[in-house]
Amino acid sequence: EEVLNHWNKEFSQNGIFNLAALIVDLQTNEVLSYNGNVGFGANDYGSQVDVIQSPRSTGSILKPFLYCAMLQEGGLLPTELPDVPVNINGFAPKNFSLGYDGAVHADEALARSLNVPSVVSLRKYGVSKFYDFLKKAGMTTLNRPADHYGLSLILGGTEGTLWDIANAYARMAHTVMDYNRDGKYYAWENFNLVRDDHPFGERRQDESPLFNAGAAWLTLQALTNVNRPEELNRDFVPSVRRVAWKTGTSYGFRDAWAVGVTPKYLVAVWTGNASGEGRPGLTGARTSAEVMFDLFNILPATGWFGTPYGELVEAAICRESGQLKGLYCPETSIDTLLVPARGLQGSVCSYHSRVHLSDDGQYRVYEQCAGDRGIRTVSWFRLPPSWEWYYKQRHPGYRSLPPYSPECASGNLSDAVMQFIYPYPGAILRITKQMDGSRGKAVFELAHRNPSTRVFWHLGADYLGETSNIHQMELSPDSGEYTLTVVDENGVSLSIRFEVE
Repeated sequence: EEVLNHWNKEFSQNGIFNLAALIVDLQTNEVLSYNGNVGFGANDYGSQVDVIQSPRSTGSILKPFLYCAMLQEGGLLPTELPDVPVNINGFAPKNFSLGYDGAVHADEALARSLNVPSVVSLRKYGVSKFYDFLKKAGMTTLNRPADHYGLSLILGGTEGTLWDIANAYARMAHTVMDYNRDGKYYAWENFNLVRDDHPFGERRQDESPLFNAGAAWLTLQALTNVNRPEELNRDFVPSVRRVAWKTGTSYGFRDAWAVGVTPKYLVAVWTGNASGEGRPGLTGARTSAEVMFDLFNILPATGWFGTPYGELVEAAICRESGQLKGLYCPETSIDTLLVPARGLQGSVCSYHSRVHLSDDGQYRVYEQCAGDRGIRTVSWFRLPPSWEWYYKQRHPGYRSLPPYSPECASGNLSDAVMQFIYPYPGAILRITKQMDGSRGKAVFELAHRNPSTRVFWHLGADYLGETSNIHQMELSPDSGEYTLTVVDENGVSLSIRFEVE
């Protein structure tokens, strides 16, 4: 209560009046401290609401469960995931920072809580499957069909209680701890956190556990590297002690979550207003995480989860792509990592390929056209053009493929050298009026592997102009359906259809 009252005084200065916290002994699953709301009855801001049992928007707090579910099915490795603007049937998620990495490893995407890779992953895994997974994990607030939530399920499109979410994290931790005792899985009778002195209950061997110990351990490992530089304002927070922790922030800055786990303790915190009022700065990392680590500081230090080697195998992983080692991955970029057994069925690296270059490395060539330029074969890491466009901004060492030599250019332009950044295929655009009443414009943008290449733009049968270096074109089309076509100076063309309302 002293810790919560201290933070409540600070948060109240920003109009954030409610705070709830739960501390659990995971060895016995008993609740050590239950504070449903700070300052019970002390103010008129909903202090008598037991927030621990109140459904609130989940934000990103459910992302680790998707990561774990995909790991144990073999659908995920540290693989590169796309982190570019997407529009899926009108749903266009954005990262908290409003920036994009182009491509990011799955474990880093989880640690940084990036939204776009999470949505892409959920689309691959399946909303209905994840919905069922969450219900089995103890989420009691999913009272509508899966398609009601859709892909927003992973970004806070549903509600959960701090009690249920703490239970789900406790289940994941228990899977690792129980397995490490004797290499078996156990199901506890009436699994739930215990709020009194009664025994936790009998445990029996579980033939179909929800969590795989190897995947759960890898998930907890990933959550020790949580890094939110755009949110965290205390650099020492993640280093206080080794904790697997995750934050969540709901849309409109209404709910801030933080859950932390060690082999001994679970600490879960919610910060916000019981009224649902949002406040600037009300994020999981800036509020609830600060409280959570202060609560861990008053608890005895603990060790770390033992590695469940029986549920993990060694795999050769390409460091750059995060996929299984492929034929053209350089030996210098191969790491040996522990993955769930099903991970060996994952994708082989598709981003490294064999490329023929001239001796000076300035051009791509083939044997029949190399001539005096010579020819040498190298392994090259390359991403799709739109990924590459963003990726290069954060990874200065990334090298785009050089152009074909003039002698080899014709007939060898099948590689994807261009990709639209905006609009998305099948997009429906709404062009608003300017303040002076004039019709606004939409900025169409293209990524080209060789930016200096001249690109010619056509809207239907109308020629619009050319671009070079920065491939952007401002357009203000009337309502209707359109086809936008671009042709570069080498004759490579690309088209996209969109609609204007």
